[in-house]
Amino acid sequence: MTRTVPISELATHEVENQPEPRSGDISLWDGDAVLHAEVARAGADASALGAAGAAFGTAQARFDAEEARRDPPRLVPFDRAGRRIDEVHYNPGYHAIMALGLGHGYAAAAWDEGGNARPGGHATHAALSYMLSQVEPGACCPMTMTYAGVPALAADAGLAAQWRAPLLSRSYDPAVAPVAAKSGATIGMAMTEKQGGSDVRANTTRAVRDGDAYRLTGHKWFCSAPMSDAFLTLAQAEGGLSCFLVPRWLEGGRNRIHLQRLKDKLGNRANASTEIEYNGALAFRLGDEGAGVKTIIEMVHHTRLDTAVAPAGLMRAALSEATWWVAGRSAFQRRLIDQPLMRAVMADLALEWESALALAMGAARAFDDDSESGRAFARIAVALAKYLNNKRAPAMIYEALEALGGMGYVEETPMPMLYREAPLNGIWEGSGNVICLDILRTLARAPLSVETLRAQLDAVRGVDARYDAALAAHFDRWPALPPEAEARWYAESLAHLLAASFLIEGAPAAVADGYVATRVAGHRGATIGAVAGLDFDAILARVGVTGG
Repeated sequence: MTRTVPISELATHEVENQPEPRSGDISLWDGDAVLHAEVARAGADASALGAAGAAFGTAQARFDAEEARRDPPRLVPFDRAGRRIDEVHYNPGYHAIMALGLGHGYAAAAWDEGGNARPGGHATHAALSYMLSQVEPGACCPMTMTYAGVPALAADAGLAAQWRAPLLSRSYDPAVAPVAAKSGATIGMAMTEKQGGSDVRANTTRAVRDGDAYRLTGHKWFCSAPMSDAFLTLAQAEGGLSCFLVPRWLEGGRNRIHLQRLKDKLGNRANASTEIEYNGALAFRLGDEGAGVKTIIEMVHHTRLDTAVAPAGLMRAALSEATWWVAGRSAFQRRLIDQPLMRAVMADLALEWESALALAMGAARAFDDDSESGRAFARIAVALAKYLNNKRAPAMIYEALEALGGMGYVEETPMPMLYREAPLNGIWEGSGNVICLDILRTLARAPLSVETLRAQLDAVRGVDARYDAALAAHFDRWPALPPEAEARWYAESLAHLLAASFLIEGAPAAVADGYVATRVAGHRGATIGAVAGLDFDAILARVGVTGG
């Protein structure tokens, strides 16, 4: 897209002291030195990520994303004659972002044709999620679920043979048609019911055999991306809670999946979330009867990787906007970025972002280690990353918003969208308490997770005395698992230590030192920027900020 230069000389004044507009193409790869380092460390596909980052950062992509949010999805339950069609209509911008993300491998990059992990594939996927979350987080939801649905299909060879190739296609095909007639497909998830929430074993949706298939009847309280080509869902069969693949479209007709209403959400505006009813919907069992949670947990585990990395992407977008503003605006005869207090705030924001990305990519590297120990570490690392990154994102994004002053509160900037989006990933696939309890359960039941986590934490001992003291203090306080009421404190402490270990291993000394001092040793106040003694110049150089 091109724009003519706007008029600055107005009738009453001249527009000045405003940063130059960010109206052109902005590569989300080229300017992100921290992402480059993490990708190299993980052995991810830098070439593919460079192309994706350039495409995601174009002015056209940003325009499409804005249009998708300003013209939100609308439910069309019936045709003009009163027959049910149960469709959601989207702005063309949404379809454009979907095509862009899938075309660059968002759902496919992690897997080969057989559904096996590619070397560095999960880290490549995580970096794609991180970059596209900076542009349009809502459209990431169906692509994340499609990526995560692939390993769950391993529970049934027949369903995998039918669905794996369409899910791995880099073609976006929104047509209302059965999967055999499409060039590509997406898959969603439907677990939550009114009475149970995170307690999916309380689900009441029923599954009754119909030949080799089943018929599902029941209500699902949350179902995102309802135009997906299939859903993995949980229902009570004769043998207990089971997992089913429910196709959206059938040969010669529509499955009996009725969309009741769209959720009016705080954020995630471009993505539709619905209440749905299965009214005898045709479904195919995935895995054994009674093994529903065990089967679908493969999908949940992989979606959690994205809920850990997406907040780092949101932080990056907020930080980029804030640094652009403070470098281009002056107050009291000095650029904002040259003022000591603003440099403290911006450096602290940069530490929040870089540590969040390091923690998420550390989890992604574990996903790429298919050994028994790698899988054990991935399970605990992704839960810790999801918990801590999402608890930090809202406060970090708010402070970045405040750096713009009143303009940060205006919808013409991306800041309100980013702020509304910030709580989502902390709720999706297990809110804070659920994740903390899962952390305790994993450490209680999986000795190898304990062993691999402790090995990572111990690997950097001897480098920073403050880290060593904090690590010792953690295990002195909790020589065994804590009581449930202390689970948040325990998880937060452990996650900070894990993030610090990754930074000590891979980040510049100024970043690792700053993080250990402020987040691990606790030498700080309670708010962003309430810090002292950090190497502000070196930390800010990581985001391309100069001055002072």
